[in-house]
Amino acid sequence: MAIIETSRPVPFGAVATLQIVNLFDTAVAKFKAWNLARKTETMLSRLSDRQLADIGLERSQIHSTTMELVLRRYF
Repeated sequence: MAIIETSRPVPFGAVATLQIVNLFDTAVAKFKAWNLARKTETMLSRLSDRQLADIGLERSQIHSTTMELVLRRYF
């Protein structure tokens, strides 16, 4: 009868390395989200009130709408 080993010890430092990689990935994702929000908000702010009304927004809704879209995409 054969015994299959299903758990192996991880090499020294593998967990720490994974945590560093995850931290880096999270930082990159947050930077991308911030940059997208910044660009989107800038572009929407450049539109006239009439153009904003055409897409169903008011000037006071630009920031909250931008944040909602970015959070939905990245998180």
